[in-house]
Formats: sequence, C-alpha cells, structure tokens
Amino acid sequence: MPTYHYRCKNCGYDFTQEQSFSDDPITLCPHCGKEQVRKVYSAVPIEFKGHGFYRTDRASSSASDSSKKD
Repeated sequence: MPTYHYRCKNCGYDFTQEQSFSDDPITLCPHCGKEQVRKVYSAVPIEFKGHGFYRTDRASSSASDSSKKD
C-alpha cells in the first residue's frame, strides 16, 4: 500500500499516511483541525544498475569485431 506525505498549510504539520489508490486524499489536519492539508510531491529516486546506461559502457570487443568482418 502506498505511503503519502501531507503538510498542513495552516499550521505546517507534516505527516505520512498509508492509503489505497482508491482512497480520497486527506484534507483535514489531525493537528489543528483545519481543511488546509495538501499532498507533498517530491522527486522519485532512480538508480541505474548494470551495463549500457553510461557513455563509457561499450560493447565487448568480440561484438564490435564481428560487425567489422562483413
């Protein structure tokens, strides 16, 4: 189940909540009771593993040799 980060615009209270995709977003602050809560969006971390993601990754010499023999 996804975890969402929320922040109240009124009092600045930060909290996270596990919710299903079908659940409505939280709008009521559990700290001050105002309807000023909004989701906080952030960049998703990406990690590239393996060969082929960098310019310095090259095909093996046997693969490049076979293409030159034609």
